[in-house]
Amino acid sequence: MVFSQGKLLVLIIFMALSVASVQADKLKRAINIDMATNKAGIQSQKKIDKFSDQAQKALAEYRSATRQTETLITYNNYLKTLIKSQTEEKASLAQQLKDIETTQQEIVPLILRMLDSLEKFIDLDIPFLPDERQQRLQRLKAMVNRADVTNAEKFRRIIEAYQIENDYGKTIEAYRANLEVGENTISVDFLRLGRVALYYQRLDGSETGSWNRETKTWDILSSDYRNAIRKGLRIARKEAAPDLLVMPVPAAEPVK
Repeated sequence: MVFSQGKLLVLIIFMALSVASVQADKLKRAINIDMATNKAGIQSQKKIDKFSDQAQKALAEYRSATRQTETLITYNNYLKTLIKSQTEEKASLAQQLKDIETTQQEIVPLILRMLDSLEKFIDLDIPFLPDERQQRLQRLKAMVNRADVTNAEKFRRIIEAYQIENDYGKTIEAYRANLEVGENTISVDFLRLGRVALYYQRLDGSETGSWNRETKTWDILSSDYRNAIRKGLRIARKEAAPDLLVMPVPAAEPVK
């Protein structure tokens, strides 16, 4: 077949166009494939990012749960120790209450015995400050029978009275009071030397006497002791400096 020059040129152009069309379709398909690949990659990246976020969130929740678990374990151990301590304290308090009940039962007879001993002691002692000491004793007796006063307070007050009586034995004292002599009552000055001796002297100094433990009476002393007793009264009142005094003192009882 023989083509003319014009037909040949058209044929060449047609073939070129066909090739170009084919190349264009391939390019288009390649572009479409690339776009689809990119789109799929984007979707995959989104899924990866989503899964990564979920993993990070899960990891954070795990770490938080782990910390909470450790905190709860520590707190539970503390509670166990606290409960053990409270249990021991409860047992201790129960024992103390039991002991207190026993002590309450024992302390009442003790208080009564101490009060009875105090009364006997005062009766057997030299008769100084009789009104003051008897009033204190009567107040204690009244207090012991009061329901609004605790046993602890009763015991404290009795101990306080014992301390006062004990202090009398370590001090000297001068005071003025009435003294019954026969049927007469006279005002005299008393001088107490601890619990060793008790003297009196009339206010005008005309008579001086001392307490006789054996006869439970007052003995009239010689006028030789008048000045010594008077000076002793001044020393007891802190009106004179301490000094040696010559006075009759009862002999100590022999130890049996």
